[in-house]
Amino acid sequence: MRTRAAALCAAAAVLAGALTAAPARAGAAPAPGPAWKKCGTRDHPTLQCASVQVPLDHADPAGRRITLALSRVPHTARSSEGPLLVNPGGPGGSGLALAGFVASALPRSVAGRYDVIGFDPRGVGRSTPALTCAPGHFAAGRPASVPATAALERANLDRARSFAAACGRKYADVLPHLDTVSAARDLDVIRRALGAPRISYLGYSYGTYLGAVYAKLYPERVHRLVLDSVVDPTGVWYRNNLGQDYAFDDRHRALMAWIARHDAVYRLGTDPARIEARWYAMRAALAERPAGGTVGAAELEDTFMPGGYYDGYWPHLAAAFAAYARDGATGPLVAAYRTFGAVDRSGDNGYSVYTAVQCRDASWPRGWNRWRADAWRVHAKAPLIAWNNTWYNAPCAFWPTAPLGRVNIANAELPPALLLQATEDAATPYAGAATAHRLLARSSLVVERGGGNHGVTLSGNACLDGYLAAYLTDGSVPRGDGAVDAVCAKSPEPEPPSAKTAPTPSRGSALHGLLGFRP
Repeated sequence: MRTRAAALCAAAAVLAGALTAAPARAGAAPAPGPAWKKCGTRDHPTLQCASVQVPLDHADPAGRRITLALSRVPHTARSSEGPLLVNPGGPGGSGLALAGFVASALPRSVAGRYDVIGFDPRGVGRSTPALTCAPGHFAAGRPASVPATAALERANLDRARSFAAACGRKYADVLPHLDTVSAARDLDVIRRALGAPRISYLGYSYGTYLGAVYAKLYPERVHRLVLDSVVDPTGVWYRNNLGQDYAFDDRHRALMAWIARHDAVYRLGTDPARIEARWYAMRAALAERPAGGTVGAAELEDTFMPGGYYDGYWPHLAAAFAAYARDGATGPLVAAYRTFGAVDRSGDNGYSVYTAVQCRDASWPRGWNRWRADAWRVHAKAPLIAWNNTWYNAPCAFWPTAPLGRVNIANAELPPALLLQATEDAATPYAGAATAHRLLARSSLVVERGGGNHGVTLSGNACLDGYLAAYLTDGSVPRGDGAVDAVCAKSPEPEPPSAKTAPTPSRGSALHGLLGFRP
């Protein structure tokens, strides 16, 4: 352990030194410009696609190269603000479709001033190589998350070890280069390929950390920086995941209270605590007898976790819960799992990249006793996903590549950045945005007070979208007297569908279909 600690300190020192070298390497060859081709869709007919090559190892720019997939909606105004790169988070989320969404969701007068650029980060989606360590790792039929027996704990530990081992066998040469700093350096290769002296950036969730790291490396190359639903940069990544467990539990209780307020529809009672008890009774029953032979306790947690990201899913989740709790009906629960819970939104590839990046970015406990003690401690107060989230990240306890050091994003060289955050966000709790606001000099923090959704701009809140549009137009940001620079009222909670109406898609649901779940 002492030898390993020394190695980690050395790795952190190397990384800290690398962060001082913001300019591109003196011998780096200019990246060729992307060859854009039409790849438009019905919703986004002007979308174009291309690719760019980047060094696998940025310390060896003449060595092996990998390919990043790009998308673009070109600017339409006579003059351009340059490229606006957009990222949906994850890590592991594909950003190709996000470019079209952002270009269409922004006011036309604002979007028209930018080339909106989406990209699949290294390892993701249509970029090559694309990681898939263990296909079907999240297939239904997993052991229950809460290790009520030693056998359950062993089964889940075996799954975590086998996933880490599979990644190591298949991608031994790639894993040392899957990390946020390498991805941030990729953004600068994209910038050079686009022929732009500076870039603007809009990142959601994990994308806020990626953007902040890029800004740390290349502050003089940032035109405008928007961070929506901000990762706590000081808790990367083990501590942040523990914080998520409590926040998701709070958000789940908000769902229980919402169901209680709509007892006329769901008929589960008007006491949120009793409704919550019925939910946990459902989980216990499913651990013994999965719904439809598919939805056990772990799958149920996967199904309801998206409700912590976006309350637009609440009517669907509540209906499935009520059908099972009241009538024993399993069909709606299975349908909800297939819609919301099956293998995350990003699939096997997204989880593989998520794990590779988070395990490489910063140190994790290597002794399982620490993980076990923390999970039980959190579970005692926040039992919704404490163990589910533990197993999700547990491969990092056995990861075959040594971790780097967390990046200190403190930055006094940037132009004013715009941060946007809901106070009740579960995936990136509010404290993270407050911390990032302190570390990014001259940044402005806009808060959606009482809001709990993750990814708050371009989801229908006119107040938040107004601040975003103003900033992207001319760089203006609000300035307040305290820790918060501006406050917006939260978006209205959803209403249950009546007998005559079905839930209708919203801009918020469109955005959340594109964002990478987890931070």
